[in-house]
Amino acid sequence: MNLTDRVAVITGGAGGIGAALARRFAAEGAAAVVVADLDAVAAAAVAEDVGPVAHAVAVDVTVEDQVRELVADTERRYGRIDLFCANAGVSTGAGVEADDADWDRAWRVNVLHHVYAARAALPGMLERGGGYLLHTCSAAGVLTAVGDAPYTATKHAAVGFAEWLAITYRDRGVRVSALCPQGVDTPMLADGLASGHLGAQVIAASGAVLTPDQVADATIAGLAEERFLILPHPEVAGYALRRAQDPDGWQAGLRKLVRRLRA
Repeated sequence: MNLTDRVAVITGGAGGIGAALARRFAAEGAAAVVVADLDAVAAAAVAEDVGPVAHAVAVDVTVEDQVRELVADTERRYGRIDLFCANAGVSTGAGVEADDADWDRAWRVNVLHHVYAARAALPGMLERGGGYLLHTCSAAGVLTAVGDAPYTATKHAAVGFAEWLAITYRDRGVRVSALCPQGVDTPMLADGLASGHLGAQVIAASGAVLTPDQVADATIAGLAEERFLILPHPEVAGYALRRAQDPDGWQAGLRKLVRRLRA
């Protein structure tokens, strides 16, 4: 996909990867960029920074009616949605002891939000004969987020759902990509490091932390090639291959790293 003259919607657009995507889409010549976020003030600030093509909307992605209205409002305002980026996500930093509320929030933001977006955006895309769904799924969706059971489980589900969409709708003109970055310099990572989140420590120890703008660059390249898996950290492909070929060895390596960090 070429972003020139396209209408794009980005959830979780008020910061981190979402804000970087908004800026980059505008720089690529997008006709409109809708910055959607639970934080209305921050979304408005990003839209103002992006410029005249941007429009901010307050949306709680865990409420299907609000996601449906986001899509309907964008289609009324601009006539179509060419690219819907389901980018909002949450982590917990917890294991099996995470309470039901944390599991439910991770499920609703990291998975059901993608379902709601697809339900709302697909009818218009199918009627027009084309469109693009971009799901931010994280490298945790193809590997494991050490120290965060809800994040790992829900991001795997997000990748699985994106793959199902790609298989089901590609021949009807709708392309789907799963954006799977590993360490990114965002508030999520900073908060995790500050709180002693084991997964954040693993990422920091890897030394491969990208800026949101670098992730946006990789996203543009992936969209141009219409790749299903967009991997801003190319090494993730190698990790995934090792994990598939030798799951016991892969797990042993991670356990060794965890022991070293805990020591």
